[in-house]
Amino acid sequence: MWKLDSWKQYEALHLPTYKDDAHLNEVLNSLKGFPPLVFAGEVRSLRKSLAKVAEGEGFLLQGGDCAESFSEFNADNIRDTFRVILQMAVILTSGTNLPVVKVGRMAGQFAKPRSSTTEIKNNVELESYKGDIINGIEFDQLKREPDPERMLKAYSQAASTLNLLRAFADGGYADLRFVNSWNMGFLKSGEEYKRYRDLAGKIQESLNFMEALGVNSINTPQLRKTDYYTCHEALLLPYEEALTRTDSTTGDIYDTSAHFVWIGDRTRFENSAHVEFCSGIQNPIGIKCGPSVDYDELIKIIDKLNPNNDAGRITLIARYGNDRVEKYLPKLIKQVQNEGRSVVWSCDPMHGNTIKSSEGTKTRPFSEILSEVKKNIQIHDAQGSWFGGIHLEMTGQNVTECTGGIDEISESELKDRYHTHCDPRLNANQAIELAFLISDELKN
Repeated sequence: MWKLDSWKQYEALHLPTYKDDAHLNEVLNSLKGFPPLVFAGEVRSLRKSLAKVAEGEGFLLQGGDCAESFSEFNADNIRDTFRVILQMAVILTSGTNLPVVKVGRMAGQFAKPRSSTTEIKNNVELESYKGDIINGIEFDQLKREPDPERMLKAYSQAASTLNLLRAFADGGYADLRFVNSWNMGFLKSGEEYKRYRDLAGKIQESLNFMEALGVNSINTPQLRKTDYYTCHEALLLPYEEALTRTDSTTGDIYDTSAHFVWIGDRTRFENSAHVEFCSGIQNPIGIKCGPSVDYDELIKIIDKLNPNNDAGRITLIARYGNDRVEKYLPKLIKQVQNEGRSVVWSCDPMHGNTIKSSEGTKTRPFSEILSEVKKNIQIHDAQGSWFGGIHLEMTGQNVTECTGGIDEISESELKDRYHTHCDPRLNANQAIELAFLISDELKN
């Protein structure tokens, strides 16, 4: 029987070891008394929207930082990422003629699983950086020690981020009348800017027509506000447990750290503590699916997480890489279809396309990212399933972390503005360009 802490009886991978249990428990007890970051009604609304996506009546857009940083936390960064996601949603809506469900990798994406538990530099071996909620990125023995106090800072930063996001989503910033003002400062030229400007002009013409008929953003809230949700990998289970609450109106249990949480490729297995924890909460659950996925085991995991086969509960996020997606994805789709399981099909074209440049810098070629997305769309078309979403590591900042795209970022330019705390992200131009290209594919 599921209990709040029953995950402790299962195999828990990629969790830190804290030296001071008393200090850890003190922090967790504090978190248990804090207000929820998100609310049960918001989560239920998201599940309803995702149920429509699962039925081919919507599209899921997830995007944001690979790993949120305490040091780069500021209002401008939050605003810029929010704005790019709004832009992408408008573009995707124009291509699909369907509502786009917007979910930011924000306000909680602080913990990262790592392929190695330790890192070696100059013959010094330290614990790997596992995200700001656990330890520091600085290569220093003290900073690399897992510190439970970081969970309190993560909560505070997440609360502030959510406060600002709600203000943007409900306070008029998302008003479609201002679609022309969403342009980024460095997005002033190029083909994608012209296309976005043309699209914004068409939207403005439609709004002018509706306003002439008496329909405007004053009397129609849908035109001036938007639904915006948050997500992160539910990796640091003590933190997730501490923020889990029972809804007073329904008695259902929700992880109030985010609206949507996912289980990573490294923690997705039958006896996983992360699967056990997620089985007891009512949030929508994502499952990352890479080449290592065992199809029979995956069905068992889906059934544990979603025993009633409710639409909108499970999102399968395929992350194979451009060179392997054609080998693995058709088999995955067939298995899930044959078993009659209801899922949202999403694509993570980032993780499987990570390479190192000739200078040893971790990067992702835009061409490979785009190619994997196109192959996903083609495969779903062939299988009769709905390509329902995209999951991106991206930022609203003008970084140089992924090569290619309309800016033609070269390997030598990566060092110019390489700021990520973990994996490379698409910049705003690349994200908008990708949205246009996906929109074009979905129109065909």
